[in-house]
Amino acid sequence: MPDPTTSDVELDALVMNLKDIAKRVVKLMPELPKEAGALVDSVTEAGHLADLITSHLELEVGEKQDVLETFDLKTRTRKVLQFLSRQLEVLKVRERINTQVQEEMGRNQREYVLRQQLKAIKEELGELDDGGGDLDEFGEKITKAKMPEEAEKVAKKQLDRLKGMQPSSAEYTVTRTYLEWLVELPWSISTDDHIELKEVRQCLDDDHYDLDKVKKRIVEYMAVRKLKNDKKGPILCLAGPPGVGKTSLGRSVARAIGRKFGRISLGGVRDEAEIRGHRRTYVGSLPGRVIQGIKKAGTNNPVFVLDEIDKLGHDFRGDPASALLEVLDPEQNSSFSDHYLEVTFDLSKVLFIATANQLDPIPWALRDRLEIIELPGYTRQEKKMIARKFLVPKQLEDHGLNNERCEITDESLFDIVDSYTREAGVRNLEREIGSVFRAVAVRVAEGSAKEHEVITPTEVETFLGPKKFVSEVAERTAEPGVATGLAWTAVGGDILFIEASRMPGKGKLTLTGQLGDVMKESVTAALSFVRGRAAALGLDPGNFLENTDLHVHVPAGAVPKDGPSAGITMYTALVSLFTGVPVRPDVAMTGEITLRGNVLAVGGIKEKLLAAHRAGIKRVIIPDRCVKDLIDVPDEVKKEMEILSVKRMDEVLALALKDPPPSIIDLAKAAQAENHPTA
Repeated sequence: MPDPTTSDVELDALVMNLKDIAKRVVKLMPELPKEAGALVDSVTEAGHLADLITSHLELEVGEKQDVLETFDLKTRTRKVLQFLSRQLEVLKVRERINTQVQEEMGRNQREYVLRQQLKAIKEELGELDDGGGDLDEFGEKITKAKMPEEAEKVAKKQLDRLKGMQPSSAEYTVTRTYLEWLVELPWSISTDDHIELKEVRQCLDDDHYDLDKVKKRIVEYMAVRKLKNDKKGPILCLAGPPGVGKTSLGRSVARAIGRKFGRISLGGVRDEAEIRGHRRTYVGSLPGRVIQGIKKAGTNNPVFVLDEIDKLGHDFRGDPASALLEVLDPEQNSSFSDHYLEVTFDLSKVLFIATANQLDPIPWALRDRLEIIELPGYTRQEKKMIARKFLVPKQLEDHGLNNERCEITDESLFDIVDSYTREAGVRNLEREIGSVFRAVAVRVAEGSAKEHEVITPTEVETFLGPKKFVSEVAERTAEPGVATGLAWTAVGGDILFIEASRMPGKGKLTLTGQLGDVMKESVTAALSFVRGRAAALGLDPGNFLENTDLHVHVPAGAVPKDGPSAGITMYTALVSLFTGVPVRPDVAMTGEITLRGNVLAVGGIKEKLLAAHRAGIKRVIIPDRCVKDLIDVPDEVKKEMEILSVKRMDEVLALALKDPPPSIIDLAKAAQAENHPTA
């Protein structure tokens, strides 16, 4: 039925609204043709316009049927206007959503393009780091590092912060460097120990001669490691004079057990931050040397050598020796905290080997955490073997020679050891051997060398010049008042002459030779004992010191001397002076005394006996309580020297004097009978 034609202002307004909204809908629907707007304008009748618009709306069939069944034009137009307005709102929301999505996609695309351009620019400038400059790779590195939960949490937090920073800011560089340290540390990277004890022994023997005590300890550690794999690493401290192979031994240990090798020198370190690291608040801060060494080694269980641990200092910047307590304590180093990392790192798997020339400068709390292994020095035979096995082949190669071109005899090596070097180690020995081979190299280069050069002792003196050292014993004269003592020094043992002289005076005692307080006390105690035993020694108690001044001198006055081991030497020199009986020139002694006549134990027995052996001493007197220390003395030394032990000072004189008078012999017999009573 056709729509009635009426003229109504309200209806006209409804039609105008309908046309206006329809045009807006057409603009928001790009799938509709542009002519749709003109078509809407061309329709003038309200009923036709309502039907046209309804036919193009996405309505349910029931809603469209309801429009067709509405004959009232105003009501029909209102219904269509309602449907069209709803459609308009839906289209507006869709348009707003599309705009937001497009803006987001455009921003992300723009950032991606800019990052790619920045990456290309850095590649051209050579400023791109190994990681490609992409922060996303840090996430993969954090996962691959297999950090402990605490460290991984910190690393992810720092990565999130880094992503929100401007690359041009100073904090960006600090945070990025910190993240690089975290991901590059070997949190979970370990090397497998090669535990074949026979091969470990062979490897240690190939690199070092002697050093049986150290080799035994390493083999013991590997045996325990083979039985119990989670055993914590020991903290070994190799103590001995320079040149005995302490540092190089650490490298050999690493090779023997198949581990990586790391080393730091602690000599002169005064700043605690060198051990614990600097806090990140400081410009240019870095982790401590321990963490740096672990990173350089690339594993969390290397063999780590701490060189010159006795030469640590301390000042207002802290005490690095105290900072080492956590590093070297097996009960604490499983959670070592570095100030830079601010997360704990497990050092319990590391095999630490410290080296020191002296134990006295090491604080007692630090020494308590170390397993001390002493390396006193080498005998002349051991030096010859080391030279033959290691030093000579190395120096031949370094100087462009070989065994076919040049040969050095054993007598020449002994001559270099005895006459041109005087040390516990072999460092100067290597230098002197190098000097000999340099002289041969000159001959070869000039064309004046023989086809096969054999270096004899005569050639050695030609190359090295006059002998630097002669036997001190050979210089000794059988003069009363002179005795030979034995001393321990940081570079090995040495012999010490004690000279006593008397002159007219008023009983004054003069001490020279830059003696320390302990040695001055030893002289005073020895003199008091002589005065108390004057009658037994065959001296006149009333006047043997009357109108007499005494002068006790220890030569080499520019060298400070001190220590509790020269008592019996002082006593022997004084008795020799008063009795006029000289001391045997081939005798040396060591031991401290008491006013009751006892001989006290002293330290450094092996070093002192090696020094006596080098000097050509044939008889050594030591305290009875030091006999147990002879287990460390090489058999060669014990065979070539007569080592005598004493408990009482009365026994010393009978063994040391050249022709002891009967009174002194009787005193010695009485002392021996007291020490070893018969049943």
